[in-house]
Amino acid sequence: MCGIVGCVLRGGAAAPLIYQALKRLEYRGYDSAGVATISDGVIHVRKDVGKVDEIQERVDLQGLPGSVGVGHTRWATHGAPSKENAHPHLDCAGSVAVVHNGVIENFSELKKEVVDEGHVYRSRTDSEVIAHLIERETPRKVGFYTAVVRALRRLEGSYAVAAISAEEPGKVVCARSESPLILGVSDEGVFCASDIPALLPFTRRVVPLRNGEISVLEPEGFDLRRIEDDSPLRRDFTVVEWSVEAAEKQGYPHFMLKEIHEQPLSLRNALRIQESYLSLVATLMDRGRETFLLGAGTSYHACLAASYVFSRLARLVTYPVVASEFVERYGDSVGVDSVVLALSQSGETYDVLRAVDYARMKAATVIGLTNTVGSTLTRVARAYLVQQSGPEIGVAATKTFTAQLMVLTQLALTLGKIRGKLSQDEMDELKGRLREVPSLAETLIEGGEGKIKELAWKYAAAGFFMFLGRGISSVTALEGRLKLMELTYVPSLSYPAGESKHGPISVVEKGVPVVFISPRDDTRRDVLNSMMEMKARGARVIAFCEEGDEELIQSADDHVEIPSVPGILSPILYAVALQLFAYYSAVARGLDPDKPRNLAKSVTVP
Repeated sequence: MCGIVGCVLRGGAAAPLIYQALKRLEYRGYDSAGVATISDGVIHVRKDVGKVDEIQERVDLQGLPGSVGVGHTRWATHGAPSKENAHPHLDCAGSVAVVHNGVIENFSELKKEVVDEGHVYRSRTDSEVIAHLIERETPRKVGFYTAVVRALRRLEGSYAVAAISAEEPGKVVCARSESPLILGVSDEGVFCASDIPALLPFTRRVVPLRNGEISVLEPEGFDLRRIEDDSPLRRDFTVVEWSVEAAEKQGYPHFMLKEIHEQPLSLRNALRIQESYLSLVATLMDRGRETFLLGAGTSYHACLAASYVFSRLARLVTYPVVASEFVERYGDSVGVDSVVLALSQSGETYDVLRAVDYARMKAATVIGLTNTVGSTLTRVARAYLVQQSGPEIGVAATKTFTAQLMVLTQLALTLGKIRGKLSQDEMDELKGRLREVPSLAETLIEGGEGKIKELAWKYAAAGFFMFLGRGISSVTALEGRLKLMELTYVPSLSYPAGESKHGPISVVEKGVPVVFISPRDDTRRDVLNSMMEMKARGARVIAFCEEGDEELIQSADDHVEIPSVPGILSPILYAVALQLFAYYSAVARGLDPDKPRNLAKSVTVP
């Protein structure tokens, strides 16, 4: 996600310190950066696209005057990477500067509101609206803090915000809802930042903000309050003993584990896609004669899962295809009535872009789903959706995969509504259950991680695994097998459970671990029969199953219980559990899960 920094110094220039802090946040990934400071009652802003050092060379970020300021590194979610879309954002008068990390769900309505009032909107971001909401309170003479509180109370979604005002130049007002924000105090002054690494050059005394909290930073210290009712809070400092490397991982031993734990937030952000965007893409899909779903690696598995979801919820037949096979397999069939929905986390995957270019030459309608605004996929697609996961540093896809599934499910629901295939009651029920998934993922991680870790160590010496599932769970099995193979290099097979008798069962012998993905859905009885077949051949059956499914638990040698969700949503939660299993399996074997051999995060070459 984006990186935020703010500081109020007792003396000296803020810009050089903000610059240092932004450098410390580079590991988060970003496409642009900027700094704003206050001097002599004037806000000064310098920002641009590119790396922090490149921007420094062009505009001298460190040269800004003043002892109070904010800074930002941006990972685009609304609006392509550009100087105009880079933070900080100003109000019309240039008297308020705001930096923001998160996703504002209702920004379209809020933007229309302020534009109708005469405010001039300069960017294509959701974040700029915060500056205008603060500005509209200025004539009411309520003070900067109150203006910020009133603005925040209008926001729906996630945010970490830091703001400064030329009218009250000696303070930074900062707040959080879901997106992280940390306060720090030193002899030099008071700071806020998205992550602890940004603060380590200046202090190790920190206070994490919690959801719904706001703070005013001033030279002598900070005030902490609740946004909802303005009630005061007190919280003791925490002294950080982490190294810089550990701090970048927020105390986790690896980026992959950190990103697995970030999934409740990334799933919530994936739920915040504007309905108008989903409707546009769904309408384009509905007009096509056929729809191809293209992806590579984990994104291809998301395509496979989506084919079940589109069929179930929208009664739409789709063709999931490995991107590198698309031209050979379907090239002669693609035409003006074809729709190609291409998935690429980076938006730069070579095989996906090659297939997309071919489809465009055949006049097909190309739609993109990516995590990277401004990527090639967003430029060549007729329309695209951004999954809003934030940067993913670990090579193995974790939060980006589950966010893809979340977006694709919402798209299928929207398409089902357009096509008249779902009743309003069905829509309301599924949307309600979908909104529960982030909290259920949190429950799974908090309650199940220890058990999964023990299981991984128990099977750390296994030299072969098999993954089986039925229906949409056969896709979950494929993804679980891929994660384990990527991280541990252990040979593995994955099949639909009904196919196990047609070859794969021949390699099962005493002691071979067979992992079953077995939610309590229409396939459960058949899965139970397959488990018995494997046990009869001496396999060790590991069941990833719905919590409380006693019959299945009793039939397995080992099990992991997953919170209950409708079968069509099960891949999201079951994938989280399988990611943890693969992660701890790699750790148990003494391997680095962040850097699996021979693999790259983004495959941009043939």
